Amino acid sequence: MPPRSPYDNLVHPRTVKKPVPQVEAEKDLVVEDPSSGFVGAVIRCEKDVVHLEDRFGKVRGYPLGPGFWVDGRPVVLVRPKHTAPSGPLRSASGSLYVDNARARVARAGRIYVEGKHDAELVEKVWGHDLRIEGVVVEPLHGVDDLPAIVKDFRPTRGRRLGVLVDHLVKGSKESRIAEQITGEHALVVGHPFIDIWQAVKPQVVGIKAWPTVPKGEDWKSGVCTRLGWEDDTGYVWAQRILARVKSFTDLEPQLLGRVEELIDFVTTD
Repeated sequence: MPPRSPYDNLVHPRTVKKPVPQVEAEKDLVVEDPSSGFVGAVIRCEKDVVHLEDRFGKVRGYPLGPGFWVDGRPVVLVRPKHTAPSGPLRSASGSLYVDNARARVARAGRIYVEGKHDAELVEKVWGHDLRIEGVVVEPLHGVDDLPAIVKDFRPTRGRRLGVLVDHLVKGSKESRIAEQITGEHALVVGHPFIDIWQAVKPQVVGIKAWPTVPKGEDWKSGVCTRLGWEDDTGYVWAQRILARVKSFTDLEPQLLGRVEELIDFVTTD
């Protein structure tokens, strides 16, 4: 048997497989699934699944791991590492976060908002503040019910009532009702948007602007039609809009000021 050559164990560098790099699936990272050709930006990670959205607004979920390309090269997608913040923790509303704080016993005062979506958005951004202050937010089922609600509530000192109304513009039905109710212990404020959806900045949901819907047409359905979104407005709200709101910076200033005003009003003894 001939002796082994000292060169027998050498391998040409081109034949050595380099390890595929790991890349954290950070928000807005553009990723390609080469098996399907789907290209999208990371919008969120949930457990072991990454969600990508393409330029047409279509969202797909994939298991984290190998099989992706970034900048034309194969990568292994892994969950982002969340580093500890160096400064004080802030809540979604921008206020100082009180860690391990117990929710305060609910005040007698209340804040009413016009609809379930409004209540969910207020909870997501101001929920921490509301629990610390002991303020309960309840949804209205139509501004026409407001006079009866105020009459039954009987707002007084220490039992204040604040109300947030959609599309509160001068001369509207909403403005006339607000004028009848607002007083020393009851405050009605509003934002100029037709629906709370518009209070979310367009770029947050991946559009240039909220479309114009003719008067008389259902606004939410009209928006979905014009943007090519699903016709299930509940799904659109939960997955395309609310899920992308992370903090007060994602909302329009016209809403921020009104909610802060109501919280201050209701918590003033």
